[in-house]
Amino acid sequence: MPFRYRLQKFLEIRIKRKEEQLQEVIKAQNEVIRIENLIEQNKQEILQIRSDMRKADPHMFERYDNYLKHLYEKGEKLEQEKEEAIKELEKQKEILKEREKEVNVLDKHKEHKKEEYLYEQKAAELKQLSEIGSQKHFRAQQEQKEESGED
Repeated sequence: MPFRYRLQKFLEIRIKRKEEQLQEVIKAQNEVIRIENLIEQNKQEILQIRSDMRKADPHMFERYDNYLKHLYEKGEKLEQEKEEAIKELEKQKEILKEREKEVNVLDKHKEHKKEEYLYEQKAAELKQLSEIGSQKHFRAQQEQKEESGED
């Protein structure tokens, strides 16, 4: 009879939960990357506006200043969003570590139970072989007695 782990369903559930959490971590990483890209776009836009401002008419400076102020505020807001996204990512990673620990515990338990099962199977096989050997030995002795008694 092959080895059957009695907690296999629980192990599968924990593996599924770990994989779902891994997807959450990936989502959080993608959010951080998305915000970083927005920050970079904002910085590039600021550089472009500064470059355009040098070539613009002096009466447009006030509008450029107002737009630059808006971009700087947007940059600060994006930095705050990035910090929050990084905190969320760290939180999701911690949850993932816990889920991995849960899976590892059951994996180790499964390995231990499989080793016990194999040990018991070997012991049963040895016992069976021992019984067969003792039966053969007993028959051989019986045959020897019969042969010595007949002679």
